[in-house]
Amino acid sequence: MDPETSRIQDDPDVKLMVAGSTLRKVKSRSWKKQRHFRLLDDGLTIWYKSRWAGKCHSTFSVTELEAVREGHQSEVLLSIAEEFPANLCFTLVFHGRQGNLDLVAESPEEARAWIQGVRKLIQKAQMMDEKERLDQWVWDWFQKADKNKDGKMNFKEVRTLLKMMNVDMNEEHALYLFTMADKSESGSLEIEQFVHFYKMLTQRDEIWKVFQDYSGDGEKLMLEELVSFLRIEQQEGEQSAQHAQELIDRYEPSETAKKQGAMSLDGFQMYLCSQESSIFKPEHQGLNQDMSQPLNHYFISSSHNTYLLEDQLRGHSSIEAYIQALKRGCRCVEVDSWDGSDGEPVVYHGHTFTSKIQFRDVISTLKEYAFKTSEFPVILSLENHCGVEQQTVIAQHLSQILGDTLQTTLLDGQTPHQLPSPQELKGKILLKAKKIGGLEDCLDETLTDEVSDEEEMTNGDAESPSAEDPPAEYGNENDKKSKSKLSRELSDLVVYCKSVHFHGFKHACLHGKCYEMSSFSESKAKRLAKEAGMDFVQYNTRQLSRIYPSGLRTDSSNYNPQDMWNLGCQIVALNFQTAGLEMDLNDGLFRQNRCCGYVLKPDFMRDGNTQFSPEKPAERQGYRPLRLSIQVISGQQLPKVNQKEGSIVDPLVRVEIYGVPQDQAKEETSHINNNGFNPVWNETLNFVIHTPELALVRFVVEDYDKASRNDFIGQFTLPFICIQAGYRHIHLLSKDGTAIPPSSLFVNISISELT
Repeated sequence: MDPETSRIQDDPDVKLMVAGSTLRKVKSRSWKKQRHFRLLDDGLTIWYKSRWAGKCHSTFSVTELEAVREGHQSEVLLSIAEEFPANLCFTLVFHGRQGNLDLVAESPEEARAWIQGVRKLIQKAQMMDEKERLDQWVWDWFQKADKNKDGKMNFKEVRTLLKMMNVDMNEEHALYLFTMADKSESGSLEIEQFVHFYKMLTQRDEIWKVFQDYSGDGEKLMLEELVSFLRIEQQEGEQSAQHAQELIDRYEPSETAKKQGAMSLDGFQMYLCSQESSIFKPEHQGLNQDMSQPLNHYFISSSHNTYLLEDQLRGHSSIEAYIQALKRGCRCVEVDSWDGSDGEPVVYHGHTFTSKIQFRDVISTLKEYAFKTSEFPVILSLENHCGVEQQTVIAQHLSQILGDTLQTTLLDGQTPHQLPSPQELKGKILLKAKKIGGLEDCLDETLTDEVSDEEEMTNGDAESPSAEDPPAEYGNENDKKSKSKLSRELSDLVVYCKSVHFHGFKHACLHGKCYEMSSFSESKAKRLAKEAGMDFVQYNTRQLSRIYPSGLRTDSSNYNPQDMWNLGCQIVALNFQTAGLEMDLNDGLFRQNRCCGYVLKPDFMRDGNTQFSPEKPAERQGYRPLRLSIQVISGQQLPKVNQKEGSIVDPLVRVEIYGVPQDQAKEETSHINNNGFNPVWNETLNFVIHTPELALVRFVVEDYDKASRNDFIGQFTLPFICIQAGYRHIHLLSKDGTAIPPSSLFVNISISELT
């Protein structure tokens, strides 16, 4: 065991975890079962089993955990609060969309030890650098393969391990490496020898070749040779000399090489595998955009039917769904409110079998989690189906629970000509709903508290497949003018996001106010894009627009958000609960700017006189297409798709471009048979990007299958403008968007002007 692990093992809380505890695992009010939990010797794996389940057990790694919540901080534990006091209860929260684990200890001391112990282990796992992570990964594999637990591994166990690790290697080569590592000639490898075996196995010939190109003696890179590499290959320019010295200090393991001001192959490989050498420009990972522009000048990460964890017909409505969306950086959440039987409004998907949650619980959750991931404003999109009485209850809950966090007054007391900025609204929640009159009329007490059906149907606020919408330039002349009551108290809470019906671009241009916003179904938005794309882009320079999925998507599937971003639409609402391509694109776009949920639109989408149309990118001012060339060199330690022993993947890499219609493209490599461990492609894929500012690039790795659809292995999506040229590693993510270390792709990227 490495010294770091043994140090943390001396901690009293961790010691108790290693000894093990009987904890109740709770799934519902009626499902509460005792399980034996303990921390394994690696200091990272938590193991548990039922006392009666014979050999069956489950494990998970501390690296899969995001946080520990104390007390009754989940719906399940709240439901049993009377039976088990808060000081016995805690919740383990996993990354991504994996469900939480709700646990009840037998004593407050034991609960405390597990809460603090797991927190310390999570913190330690987060602090590990790339080398420690890799060592831990090797140690984990050693543990898995050492079937008889004697701390040694014979050749047969090594063969099994190679299969588990996705390596298909001929017997002779494996035996040769095994013999080389077995220095004591005992016929088995102990952990240190196994690490040596693993290093030989993972020797990266393709990195060695790059190293050789720049190393004079083939043994090391002298400072000036490293500077040449950074300048020529990594396109670093002026800062190369200073950066080269920093890299040697940071990554070179050999003190001798350091003293010579040189870098060995080991140091070079560590640098190329580090986050610093990842494909994502480091300067775009922090908050690097101007946050003082009007709200409608940003793309805003937005969720649809936020309360659902599953589908739209029978899915489970849950507070947890709001927490997960907000943690992902979502800045616009949706609440569907309906009259509750006891006078308290409830949230669910109306006229379906989805379960119901209390409106006030949703707002309390919003208050607690709104600003944990990002400090910038959250828009609460209210789809209101309540009668006036419960609308007033909604208004009271919003005011009482959110207090000053809810922005209910104009920032400077003046009727605005443009929306305030994310910077000005930091830490604030904005209510998006219908309003009686406009901001200009706030002082006019004579206004009626009725809104006409035109506003009532705020362009499909009732989010179901509707009849044919009017064409782009005309409102529907036959709108029924029936009236429905709106609570004055609720109306008064709306300030910068008043829901209005869309009457066409001409009407909006002449009469639209910056604080008025309309909602469009995906099909209506697509039709408007076809009929009047440039008008839509101009409309979005003045007002916010919200797009939502078709009511026919009862399975909670998503539409492609890129088509809407191409038009400058800001609030492109997706079903966050559904993993897949569309959420990969959303995560990809919002990965920049510190994942704060706001991304500044390109300047040609913020100018009110813009002539930009996504259909004709070449006609805009400043049009400058770029050539993107990606040499896909190799893959490292790709996860297995099929857990059956002996099955090994046949990987291929596809690069997909999403952007204006002219930029949509896909190219893929051939597949490599039976090698998920270190496949080498060395194939180059070429693209032309006409609107680089809007393009997203998605790298997908799949397991080739000639008989059926390829299986997904991993992906990574990022904005084109965030790509670092040169030799880069792409650290792959699972379908759920969580990291799967140490799986990666090694590529060489060049970006040049199209001549």
